[in-house]
Amino acid sequence: MALNLLILLFLSSLTFIPPSHSKLTTTYYQKSCPKLEQIIQDTITNKQITSPTTAAGTVRLFFHDCMVEGCDASVLVSSNSFNKAERDADINLSLPGDAFDVVVRAKTALELSCPSTVSCADILALATRDLITMVGGPYYNVPLGRKDGLVSKSSNVQANVPRPTMSIPEIISVFASKGFSVQEMVALSGAHTIGFSHCKEFSDRIFNYSKSSEYDPTYNPRYAEGLRKACGNYHQNPTMSAFNDVMTPNKFDNMYFQNLPRGLGLLASDRALYGDERTKPFVEMYAKDQSAFFEAFARAMEKLSVYGVKTGREGEVRHRCDAFNSITT
Repeated sequence: MALNLLILLFLSSLTFIPPSHSKLTTTYYQKSCPKLEQIIQDTITNKQITSPTTAAGTVRLFFHDCMVEGCDASVLVSSNSFNKAERDADINLSLPGDAFDVVVRAKTALELSCPSTVSCADILALATRDLITMVGGPYYNVPLGRKDGLVSKSSNVQANVPRPTMSIPEIISVFASKGFSVQEMVALSGAHTIGFSHCKEFSDRIFNYSKSSEYDPTYNPRYAEGLRKACGNYHQNPTMSAFNDVMTPNKFDNMYFQNLPRGLGLLASDRALYGDERTKPFVEMYAKDQSAFFEAFARAMEKLSVYGVKTGREGEVRHRCDAFNSITT
């Protein structure tokens, strides 16, 4: 009887084996690469000063990475004749070059200091946090020890990354499938307080919207007219864009949420956050209280940064971030 009880206790304990992210630690590289954080800090500072859109671009790159296959740098891999990688999926074609570049620069510097030691996934996670704080956002802990993933397929992207054309129920569903609550989804949406979006992503909302209105009536009229002027030649120039936050575009703050009730949300998915009863209370909370937004955003980013991570033999430390160490998919 006692033996059977011990066996049952042992078997039941197996269900509580900690997930991979429990193997991560903030001191992971303390001995193997002690200059890690300083090298990344120097790299992102130089890059952000010369290219001020780097912070927003890197946050977006990190998000697109984590939502597909987990935070494993799979979005950094280039396609080859054997495999069409994530970065060549339709929605990822607009990911900014500055974001890829800052990771490559950091990886190059780290390979000189501590070769074959620091994963591209850890570099991207740390660079994202440091860039957010550099432009005024909250600091949060980034445990380290991620391995770089061994799979990157463009076909895995579409079902896992929310699009600006999705309805709120659809976006909620995407986040829920990965274990994120409605409140966490709204908090993460606050990253749109920095950065820009290409005109083609919202052109259908500001030109020939309906028989009764040239633009979506959920826009502030003056804002809509401004966007129509700014994006007038987007057909000829596909790189034309507008800031996500028209008020303080380069500062990480809660202005994004303050803008939504005023009709100053750029994307349809932004404005819809204020129109859905599930998301509206959080929009109002964060609009009134920046500290509440920062706390919620920091918690959500900590959670996102360990989503689906690979450790041990589940991955590798790539020699270069855009290619697997061996030919594989």
